[in-house]
Amino acid sequence: QVQLEESGGGLVQAGGSLRLSCAASGTTFSSSAVAWFRLAPGTERLFVAVINWAGSSTFYSDSVKGRFIVSRDNAKNTVYLQMNSLKPEDSAVYYCATGTWYGGTKCDGKVWGQGTRVTVSS
Repeated sequence: QVQLEESGGGLVQAGGSLRLSCAASGTTFSSSAVAWFRLAPGTERLFVAVINWAGSSTFYSDSVKGRFIVSRDNAKNTVYLQMNSLKPEDSAVYYCATGTWYGGTKCDGKVWGQGTRVTVSS
């Protein structure tokens, strides 16, 4: 079974950038969509972005569109989330998940990583 591990989180000032990675092990996930979600204290888990298995199609939440870029390198079994122009409200634990993408923000996460924390200071 595939296992996912996120990395790349940390503390950054507002306006800065971070790149998160989601590395798969155990088996390849090159045939699955991968989505990013985030969970901030006191809120529910929210969809951030998704990329299809080939990397040819992506979708973003309105709150990150134009600032975040999701990409993947199937040869490295890794999906990335480049986060630019970060805002304090982007602070959250970010999770990647692999599963089925039904279109738009509709994804079912079958396998989840443990999360990586992003803190954006003002």
